[in-house]
Amino acid sequence: MPFAEPTRRVPGRWIALFATAWLGIWMAQLTPIQLLLPQQVESLRGESDWVSSVVAFGIISAIAGACALIVFPLTGALSDRTTSRFGRRKPWIAAGTLLFAVSLVVLGLQSTMVGVGIFWSLALSGFCMASAAVTATIADRVPVEQRGFVSGWVSAPQAIGTVLGIVLVLILGLGLFGGYALVAGLLIVLVVPFLLATPDEALSRVLRPPFRLRMLVTGLWINPRKHPDFAWTLLGRVLVNVGNALGTTLLLYFIAFGLERPDTAEDDLLVLTMIYLVFFTIAALTFGRISDRFGQRKPFVYVAAYLQALAALLLAIAPDYTIAMVAAAFLGIGYGSFMSVDQALATQVLPDRHTRGKDLGIMNVAMAVPQAVGPLLGAIIVAAAGGFTALFVAAAVAATLGGLAVLPIKSVR
Repeated sequence: MPFAEPTRRVPGRWIALFATAWLGIWMAQLTPIQLLLPQQVESLRGESDWVSSVVAFGIISAIAGACALIVFPLTGALSDRTTSRFGRRKPWIAAGTLLFAVSLVVLGLQSTMVGVGIFWSLALSGFCMASAAVTATIADRVPVEQRGFVSGWVSAPQAIGTVLGIVLVLILGLGLFGGYALVAGLLIVLVVPFLLATPDEALSRVLRPPFRLRMLVTGLWINPRKHPDFAWTLLGRVLVNVGNALGTTLLLYFIAFGLERPDTAEDDLLVLTMIYLVFFTIAALTFGRISDRFGQRKPFVYVAAYLQALAALLLAIAPDYTIAMVAAAFLGIGYGSFMSVDQALATQVLPDRHTRGKDLGIMNVAMAVPQAVGPLLGAIIVAAAGGFTALFVAAAVAATLGGLAVLPIKSVR
């Protein structure tokens, strides 16, 4: 039954294909955010005032974030009702991947800020479609006692994909179009095996509820009084991801202008990202499994949020490249453990098993929108404060509050 709570453990082959798909998805989303988009915006602006470039980058990201706010829950809701013979989730994974890849290629050809804004918004919409449907497969197929470990394989490819994308673009000496085309091609290559070789149970038309547009729209609202654990989890996720976005999405600008290392900024970013990768991956896979073993999520999420706050405070107090390497390690441990354990926590506080895709789509908004809005919010803080110290203090405060938000959750330990 499509709506039954899964009890059979998923095999290693399924997890490997699941992780491979996420590697392609994350690489295609985060390589542009960390490297290609800032370069493209800066080249189009053609100004020496780096703050204006940061603001322009932030505005484009915020517009794309508005699209994500709609596409994530809408795709999840529609996938819950899809009766395709290929399954509920696969059609949306395929459509989202195609939209994502094509938009990235066209994005690389843009020579105006308007064009960049339009096609990055379309690319992020494709990302939302694909990732919303892939995330829903965790609740569809993975039993509770395995979700921490499997969620680690959502998280670990995030760091690996970022580093791999940046390394390939820089080592191969690809320009903007070549970089976008590369990650678009790898996206398709890495997602297709998951589509072809994993099961996705079809939904019978008899089981599909009648379609009413009003019900679809009103269903995007989850009453926090009726479902407080869902609301607290959502709030904590928003705050922690805002903190992470403030601390990472402007990192290239921080290295170049905050640390005054413009000549080595790209190489420095790669080093910091690789440090982050190692600790993020270890934390995501280790703490997700440990949380499964002990049957607890909240303590891990709480500590993870505070490690991220610590990383941000280090950069605020001592803005130095060596300190930045230490902070990258702390951030990797904190965000890696948060991403794996909090993803498992999110699947355990869903209001209704019949609307898993829609509800997890709402949860995913709390991850994607802060990443999209983070550059604009960060740019405003940097411009207003005249430097990066206030930016990292704000990141620490947001992460700290995100950790506190998990304390009132009652249905999950």
